[in-house]
Amino acid sequence: MRIHKDGWGTISVIWAICLLIMGLCCWLIDIIWITAPICAILAFLMCFILYFFRVPLRRGDISSDKAVTSVADGEVVIIEKVFEEEYLKRECIQISVYMNFFNMHVNFWPVSGECSYYKYHPGKYFLAFMPKASELNEHTSVAVRTPDGQEVFFKQIAGTFARRIVCKAEVGKKVVRGEQCGLIKFGSRIDMYLPLDADIKAETGDDVAACLSVLASLK
Repeated sequence: MRIHKDGWGTISVIWAICLLIMGLCCWLIDIIWITAPICAILAFLMCFILYFFRVPLRRGDISSDKAVTSVADGEVVIIEKVFEEEYLKRECIQISVYMNFFNMHVNFWPVSGECSYYKYHPGKYFLAFMPKASELNEHTSVAVRTPDGQEVFFKQIAGTFARRIVCKAEVGKKVVRGEQCGLIKFGSRIDMYLPLDADIKAETGDDVAACLSVLASLK
């Protein structure tokens, strides 16, 4: 397991704060039954923040070039037909995956092809599982055009505690399914928009894993 390079800044700040508080507690409070629990909680936080930015080694051994894999680890919270207004401007099937604090927050390309659209949207920080988060929260919008001309559009959406989205998308960039495409720090959500004729494999409530879980198959 590796640590994502974009997480080291956050890790350094949190570790510095924790170590400072632990040092002050040991210096100012000479009562072991007070300092010991505080230090234990802070040590747990230091370990957890390393765990949060983990990048597990995964190989998505999926042979079909029509498969659409999950961008993120998490729970499928929405599967519905919607009108996508930003880029595709047509009816699509939306599949949303919610990531909690304990899910891996590194994101991966769902299909192979060429990045045909990218835009960053500053915004608010509503709870990520709320429907209005898709439009009002800080998010990035990315579209990938497959070799046969179909497009898969997805959004990385920040949550209440997320304050930074990392996205490696660039228009014209060639991308490969299963390779890293970015990172969302802390609780967040991915919205994916697929063609209406896609064969949906996922169901609401499913726990899915990036690279490994096939959400749909393109025609």
